[in-house]
Formats: sequence, C-alpha cells, structure tokens
Amino acid sequence: MITTRRSILASFAAAASGAPLAFAQSDAPAIIPKNPNYKRIACEEAWTTREIADEYGRFIASNPADEPGFMALGARYYARGADSPILASMLDLGEGRIAAMNRFGIDMQLLLLTAPGVQVFSADTGTALAANSNDQLVEAISKHPTRFAGLAAVAPQDPRRAALEIERSVGTLGLKGVVINSHTKGEFLDDEKFWELLEAAEANNAPIYIHPRNPAPAMLEPYLSRRLEAGILGFTADVALHTIALITSGAFDRFPKLKLVIGHGGEGIPYMLYRIDYMQRVVREGRGLKKLKKRPSDYFKDNIYITSSGMAWEPAIRFAHQTLGVDRVIYAMDYPYQADASEVVALDNMAISDADKKQFFQSNAEKLFSL
Repeated sequence: MITTRRSILASFAAAASGAPLAFAQSDAPAIIPKNPNYKRIACEEAWTTREIADEYGRFIASNPADEPGFMALGARYYARGADSPILASMLDLGEGRIAAMNRFGIDMQLLLLTAPGVQVFSADTGTALAANSNDQLVEAISKHPTRFAGLAAVAPQDPRRAALEIERSVGTLGLKGVVINSHTKGEFLDDEKFWELLEAAEANNAPIYIHPRNPAPAMLEPYLSRRLEAGILGFTADVALHTIALITSGAFDRFPKLKLVIGHGGEGIPYMLYRIDYMQRVVREGRGLKKLKKRPSDYFKDNIYITSSGMAWEPAIRFAHQTLGVDRVIYAMDYPYQADASEVVALDNMAISDADKKQFFQSNAEKLFSL
C-alpha cells in the first residue's frame, strides 16, 4: 500500500528532532591542496540567514496547506527542536565555512540562498527577507572578497519589487546574478506575469540560477508517496520542467540575452535534447502550439549554462562538453548538502585537457558571473 502524504509528513517532522543528517564520507585526503593550474570556484553553494531560518520554523508550525513539499523537506532542518549540522553550515559565512573550503581545496564559493528561499512567504515578508539577506551577503563578501561571491535573492511573489531588487542588489550592491528557487506557490517563470523580473535580469546582465526544490503541489504526490521528492528524482523533475517551460514559452525570443544556469549536470536535459527538438517541431508546433525562432537545443546552447553540483561524474561532464561545449559547463560542489572530498579528487583527475579543466573549474565561472 502506498504511504499517505500525511504519514510521510509526520515521519519527516518526527525525524527532524532525531539524529542529524551526516555529511558524506570518503577516503580522500583530509586536506586537499589548492591546484597550481587553476582555481576551484564552486558555483552552487547554499547559505541562509538566521531570520529566514526562524521564519521557516514559524511557517512550519502553522502547518500551511499550500506548501506540502516544503513541509516534507523543511522539517528536517527548520522545525522546532531540529538539530542539523547542515543548517549550522548554511548559517556560517565566516571562519567555519572558510575552514571547510580549505579542507576541500576550494578557492571561492558562489553563494546561493538555499531552497525554498523566500518563495513560501507572503509577498511583503518575502520581499523584506530577500533584501535583508542580500545586505547580509554583501557584508559577508566584503569580509572575504577573495573567497566569496554571491547571487541575489528576490521574491517573485511581487514581480515589480523583485525587478527593483535585482537592480539594487546587482546594479548597486555588486552581487553577481539572481537565484530563483524554482516554483513560487506552484507557478513558474514561463508565466508572463513574471517577465518583468526576466527583463530586469537581462538588463542588468544578471544570470538567473534556477535552484531546485520539491515538485510543485500539483505534481508532488507521486514523488512524495514514494519518497522520491528530493534529490533522487523530484529536484530534477522540478527544474527540468521549469527550464523546458521557459524555453517553449518563447522567453528567450523575448529576452535573447537572458542567461540561465541550472545545476546537477543540467537536470538530465542535455541527454534529451534530440527528442525535445523533435517533439517541439513535429508534435507541438505541428499541432499549432507556439512556434519558436530556434530549436530548443539552440536556446540551451546559447542561453543556458549547467553546473556539476551533486553530479561529480566524469561521463556526464564529458557528454555535456561534447553536446553543449566546454564553455557552458561549470564546477559546483553543492555544499553543504553534498560535501565529499573524493568528488573533488575525481574531477581533478578527469581525462580532459588542462585547458578544458581550467575552463571547467575557473574561467567559465569568472566570465559568466563577472568574478
């Protein structure tokens, strides 16, 4: 019998006060030295503020019916009584994080406000918390300018104020792009009501990093009832849907200079590009749906970058190099969720040229995020 959503949510809430989630273990060296040939810039590294974490706790206690995905995932880290080393790591933008970076041989982290960001809250609360987090992020970067860079958080619940926050945080504060923690109350950026946000990102040369969260409520149940809602499958389904929806909506025809970034090896999309092109041309456009100026794969190669977060697997990276080009694939660790020294070693040892390896670890990130 398939477990009910209610029983699963209850089990996650109970687990939140139990044993904390352990970090990944490996047989790699205790300290990985810096590489003399390139910097390792990790480009999907999670953080949050104390204010947001506290607000998550209050939100979970209210048992909101419209956020079953966050209730399933968030209780692990943010429910009252939760004791998570991952939360402690996300809150640390000081010496503890620097020490971890030194152990892993990471020269710089690009910091992203972790899922679900401020997107579960009301527009007013989300907007205020996003601005506050951006101010705190800029302060942390100013203390460690050679070790940290960051992306701005916004509240898509109010697209106009989100656009203004992009202008402030990127144009004035100097953050390097925008993080959107995928759907906002089940809605995605292909809805034109959000396109003022896309316009501001394009105007400010601000890449948008779509970071995953549990699937939207309308698609969550089959994942949640099988406990596949998170990194094992649900995150990929969520971001893949979001990305393909943006492409097929014509967003990149409207905003041709817009840059999008997705993690985890491109969430399976590079492997599917041939079929996506075929189905868009033959099935969708053949039935009168929106005609695009280019093939979906062309937008993917022209407007989208992928990172290796949580996907330290040489065959996938080499396939992405072959399919998308070496200038479109960027290193990320996914700290602190997937912090494993053996993965750094494995990627250092990839059978690719030194020039391609430097692009992967360093140069592509420097160019895309203006580091």
